[in-house]
Amino acid sequence: MVSLPSMISTKDFVSSKFSPIEGKTTWASPSNIALVKYWGKYGDQFPQNPSLSFTLSKCITTTTVAFKPKGKSNDTFSFSFLFEGKNEAAFHPKIETFLKRIVPYCPYLTEHHLAISSSNSFPHSSGIASSASSMSALALAIASMEREVSPTISSDYFNQKASFLARLGSGSAARSISGPMMSWGETPSVAHSSQAYGTQLFGKIHSVFETFQDTILIIDKGQKKVSSTLGHQLMENHPYAVTRFAQAHEHLAKLVTILSTGEMDDFIALVELEALTLHALMMASNPYFVLMQPNTLAVLNKVWAFRQDTGLPLSFTLDAGANVHLLYPEEDKTAILAFIQTELSVYCQDGQYIEDQVGAGAKML
Repeated sequence: MVSLPSMISTKDFVSSKFSPIEGKTTWASPSNIALVKYWGKYGDQFPQNPSLSFTLSKCITTTTVAFKPKGKSNDTFSFSFLFEGKNEAAFHPKIETFLKRIVPYCPYLTEHHLAISSSNSFPHSSGIASSASSMSALALAIASMEREVSPTISSDYFNQKASFLARLGSGSAARSISGPMMSWGETPSVAHSSQAYGTQLFGKIHSVFETFQDTILIIDKGQKKVSSTLGHQLMENHPYAVTRFAQAHEHLAKLVTILSTGEMDDFIALVELEALTLHALMMASNPYFVLMQPNTLAVLNKVWAFRQDTGLPLSFTLDAGANVHLLYPEEDKTAILAFIQTELSVYCQDGQYIEDQVGAGAKML
C-alpha cells in the first residue's frame, strides 16, 4: 500500500534565514500535458478548477544553480542567467518576479548570489511551452539550497514545497515535480489535493497508461497572439465560467476512474472533449480569440478518420496554442508513428514533431 503525504498548509513552507552557504545543484524537470485543463486563476496563482496531467519524460529543462554568499547584505536579489550558454537578459524580469514571489518562503535568497544556467532538451523555438519544465527545475534547485542546511527534510515536504514554489512561477509547473500523473487544485477525487501545490496521483493506475505515448505535432512555432496569462484573466467575467469549473470537477472524477480501469473509449472521449472545451472557452471570451490554426483542424479531422478506419485508439489533446499532442498506447506505436510520418507530418511546421511518453518526474543530477 502506498503511503500518502500529510497535508501541509502554506505557512509551513516559510523557512528561516540561514547563514550564507556556497554550493551548486542541478535538476532536470519535465514538461507535462494536462488531460483535464485548468483555465482561470485567482489570487496568488491559485486555480479556479482542478486539473490532472501526464508528466512527460523527454521534453525537459535542465537547470543548474550555483549559489554563494553576496558581497553585501541587503534585500535585493543578485543573479545571472544563461540559456543554452548565452546571456539572456530578456529572461531577467520573469526570474526577478519569481524571486519576489517566493522570497517570503525562502528568505535566504537575498543573502546569496545565484548563477543560473538552463537548457532545454527540445528546441526553444519548437512551439512547446517550457514554463512548466523551466520554473519547476528552478524551484527544485532553490528548494535544494534549503535542504543543504536541513538534510532531514522529508521527501514529501521537499516535493510539496518545490511544487508550491514552482506554482508561483507558472501554474502548470506545479504538476511537473513527480509522475506519472499529477493533479493540482482541491478535488475530492484525489487524496490530499491542494490549491497550493501539485499532488501525485496515488492508487491503482492501469498498466496501459504507465507507458502511454505523446507525440507532439509542432503546427506553429511562433509566439501566441494571446498569452495564457491574458486567457486566464478573461475567465473572470466569462459567461460560461461557473459551468466550466463544475464540468472540470466532474471530468476529473471520471478520469481518475478511467485511469484505473483502462477504458480506452471513455479516455478518448473525455480527453478530446477537454481539449475542445479549452479552445471553445477562448472563442467565447470577451474579447474572443482563436489559437488553433487551419493545420490544427486538419490534423484533428485526420485523427478522427484514422481512428474510425483502423480502430486504433489514437486521441488528441491541445494546450493553449496550435500544437497537437497525440496520445496512444505503446503497443500501437509502430502503426501510429507510420501514420504520423506519412499523413500528419505535412501539417507540421518544417515537418517537425517530438516523440515523448509518460515519465516519472524531475531528477536531481
